[in-house]
Amino acid sequence: MVLEGNPEVGSPRTSDLRHPGTQGSCVLSSPGEDAQPGEEPIKYGELIVLGCCEEGGEETEAQRGEVTGPRAHSCYNGCLASGDKGRRRSRLALSRRPHANGVKPDVMHHISTPLVSKALSNRGQHSISYTLSRSHSVIVEYTHDSDTDMFQIGRSTENMIDFVVTDTSPGGGAAEGPSAQSTISRYACRILCDRRPPYTARIYAAGFDASSNIFLGERAAKWRTPDGLMDGLTTNGVLVMHPAGGFSEDSAPGVWREISVCGNVYTLRDSRSAQQRGKLVENESNVLQDGSLIDLCGATLLWRTPAGLLRAPTLKQLEAQRQEANAARPQCPVGLSTLAFPSPARGRTAPDKQQPWVYVRCGHVHGYHGWGCRRERGPQERECPLCRLVGPYVPLWLGQEAGLCLDPGPPSHAFAPCGHVCSEKTARYWAQTPLPHGTHAFHAACPFCGAWLTGEHGCVRLIFQGPLD
Repeated sequence: MVLEGNPEVGSPRTSDLRHPGTQGSCVLSSPGEDAQPGEEPIKYGELIVLGCCEEGGEETEAQRGEVTGPRAHSCYNGCLASGDKGRRRSRLALSRRPHANGVKPDVMHHISTPLVSKALSNRGQHSISYTLSRSHSVIVEYTHDSDTDMFQIGRSTENMIDFVVTDTSPGGGAAEGPSAQSTISRYACRILCDRRPPYTARIYAAGFDASSNIFLGERAAKWRTPDGLMDGLTTNGVLVMHPAGGFSEDSAPGVWREISVCGNVYTLRDSRSAQQRGKLVENESNVLQDGSLIDLCGATLLWRTPAGLLRAPTLKQLEAQRQEANAARPQCPVGLSTLAFPSPARGRTAPDKQQPWVYVRCGHVHGYHGWGCRRERGPQERECPLCRLVGPYVPLWLGQEAGLCLDPGPPSHAFAPCGHVCSEKTARYWAQTPLPHGTHAFHAACPFCGAWLTGEHGCVRLIFQGPLD
């Protein structure tokens, strides 16, 4: 790496970013802070990918895993459309590592751009390179931080990425295959978690590559801060939204912001990849809160804290709600057949014979039938036999990703037009939450499958008919 005083690659313009009295890189964690053998590692939080959760079986302890090393294991109830494989998953738990691997800014160097590759030849030294012109670059060295754990997220499948994320397309599932061009960066972002209470998690744009470097080229948005340091944005940006009032029954969507490479908060650019940055938001930080959303331009992640997950419904509660709903013996008001939500254990393959179906415009729940088609309005348009409203007619599926729920309320509402069922407060929150799409568009979407919501409210209250006896 660039060493201070090296006449070949350095320059007199070298700044020490360490606090006075600090020493060089430390390679050992503080005594006593590592988990003892057999002790459960401390969990910092969980990341859940929105819009890719398919119904699956109940979670078992054997399926539950946590990130404590270079490879990620996850606990999940939903899964990717192609299945959860290795570090490519729908849900990821971040836990304290056996040894700290965090890094922090150390020394800044001004060097000649042609010498950057030689300056970055030390793979053991983390650094960020800012190319200001063809003849001038700034390199910021990072040193080991024994007080933090670092987790990296991106599209790359290289070993330094803990959580491999692929694009999720509207309507659910991941965009896969050679023809699917991804807009997610290979090294999209990194999260640094304090190893000591209160275990604060902070997010930063960009992740370190296989050479432990981050490169911001000449065309990337970057600038010198008022205190003489450097900062920048990635090509498509990393956007974060913190919910107002926390992720609870009283939550309301917050304001989307962009996070810089150094973790500063800015208003959004005119378009996703514009070179002109937004305005600095000084009264906000990059600290993740329960319910914070992270958008990587192709996939959106939800951050849940351990305390927040304690307030979320459990899988046993979701199953009890399903059984309670079925025990009420709802009936099709026309066919008079008994309806029942299928068990998640059977998976989502095709609707069951007893599967409830709903007219998403009015909320009337029926069994499946073939009448009332209005093909002149569209292939899925049906006329409700009770109220005569015409709209999509879809099967109902209970949402099975408990971490997406704001409360353990009964499954009373369904998203339109996909038919995923959850509590009223959960449905109304997500229906009011705009998620980034493309370069500058925002759409509310079902958190379970990613389908764009339609209609006046984006969700509908379900109207069941009880048994006639």
